[in-house]
Amino acid sequence: MNILVVGSGGREHALVWKIAQSKSADPFRKDISNGVNKIFCAPGNGGIQELAECVNIKVEDIDGLLKFAMNKKIDLTVVGPEIPLVAGIVDKFQEKKLKIFGPSKFAASLEGSKVFAKEFMIRNNIPTAKFRAFNDSLDAKDYIEEVGAPLVIKADGLAAGKGVIICQTEVEAEAAIDLIMEKKVFKEAGIQVVIEECLEGEEASILAISDGDNFVVLESSQDHKRIFDNDQGPNTGGMGAYSPAPIVSEDLKKEISQKILKPVIDGMKKEGHVFCGVLYAGIMVTKDGPKVLEFNVRFGDPETEAILPRLKSDLVELIFAALDGKLADFKLEWDSRPCVCVVMAAGGYPGDYERNKLISGLEEAKKLKDVVVFHAGTKRENGKILTSGGRVLGVTGLGKDIKEAIASTYNAVEKISFQNAHYRKDIGAKAIGRSNEATTYGTK
Repeated sequence: MNILVVGSGGREHALVWKIAQSKSADPFRKDISNGVNKIFCAPGNGGIQELAECVNIKVEDIDGLLKFAMNKKIDLTVVGPEIPLVAGIVDKFQEKKLKIFGPSKFAASLEGSKVFAKEFMIRNNIPTAKFRAFNDSLDAKDYIEEVGAPLVIKADGLAAGKGVIICQTEVEAEAAIDLIMEKKVFKEAGIQVVIEECLEGEEASILAISDGDNFVVLESSQDHKRIFDNDQGPNTGGMGAYSPAPIVSEDLKKEISQKILKPVIDGMKKEGHVFCGVLYAGIMVTKDGPKVLEFNVRFGDPETEAILPRLKSDLVELIFAALDGKLADFKLEWDSRPCVCVVMAAGGYPGDYERNKLISGLEEAKKLKDVVVFHAGTKRENGKILTSGGRVLGVTGLGKDIKEAIASTYNAVEKISFQNAHYRKDIGAKAIGRSNEATTYGTK
C-alpha cells in the first residue's frame, strides 16, 4: 500500500512517524508483509525525509497532488493542513475514486469560516460564546462601544492560527478591527470579523475521528497558543501541548461528546454533507459547562505530536475504519503515560522569523529514552539540518507522570540548539498546577 501525507509541519512528521509503524491488514495490502509499502509526503521537511520520500508539491497545488496520486497509484491520502481541505481537495480526489481522509469542502467550512461555524452552532444548539458578525468596520466599532470589553475579535477566514485577538479594553478591540479590516494583516481572511464575548475558564482540545455516523474520541490535550510563558503575548500556531489534559474528566468528555461532537456530526448529515475525517473542537471549560471556541477539521498542531505517541492502536486501521463507515465497533488503545510537546521556534516568530540557521544536538536528543523530535520548519542541505519555518521543532517526551514527561522533554530541548531559538518554559505546568505543584524548566 502506498500512502501520501500532505503537509510539511510537525503534525505531518507525527502522522508519517505513526503511519510508518502500521502493520494493518486491509484491502490494499495484497502480498506485502507490512501493510504500508511506501510513504510519500508533499512537500515534507528535513525530518520527514528519514521516513518518507518527500515530493516537491505545495499543499495548495491540488491538481499537482491529484496528478501525483494517480501516477503513483496512491492507495490512501492523509491531509494534514487546513488549506487544501478548505479548498476542496477531498472532493476532487473522490471524483477520481481515490481514497482520501478528510472532510468535504462544505464540511471544512467549519474551520474555513468563523461566521459559518458560529451560524452552524446556533442552528444545531451547540454551546458557544455570544457573538455578532460584521463586514463593515464602523458597524463593528459601534457594536464594541455598545457591549464593552473584554471581547475576542476573530478574522473570519484562515489565518494560520493567528487571526484571534483577545482584547481587554474597547481601545484594544477597536485597534484589532483596524488591524484586521482596515490594514488587512490577514488579507482576505479579514473581510468579515466575528466579535465574541470573552469566555472565562480553562481551554482543552478534543479531537474525534468520524465516519459520518459514528465517531471515536481521541485522548484529550491542551495547546498553548500564546508566544510567552503564563499565556502572555500574541497568539501563535501553538507553542506546545500535553496529553491528557487533567481538566477533561470522563464525565466532561461524555458531555462534550453529547452536546458538541454528536450535534456537529448529526447536523452535517442533516444538511446533506456527511462529515468524515477529524473534528477538532477547541473547548473552553466554563462554570456553565463546555463551550466551543473554534472548530478545526484536521489533526491539531502541536496537539497531534502529544497525542499520537500515546496511541497504541494502528493509525492506518483507524483511518480505514472511518473511510469504510466501521467506527461503531472500533476500540482505541492508549499508553497511559502523559506526553508533552515543546515547540522550539525561530527568532522573530510569530512575526517575521529567521531562516537557514544550523540546528545542532538532534542526534543527542534522539538517543534519549521515550523522546522523539518532530520536525516542523526544517530542511536538509548538504547533510545538515537547517531552520526553514517559524515553528522549527516539536520536542516530545513521555513519562510515568506529567512531572516526568515535562522533565524528559525539557532535557531533550536543552540538548538542541540553533541561533536565537526560543520556546516556552511552562508547557505542562497547568497540569501540575492543578495540584499546586507548578514549575518551569530552564532557559536557553
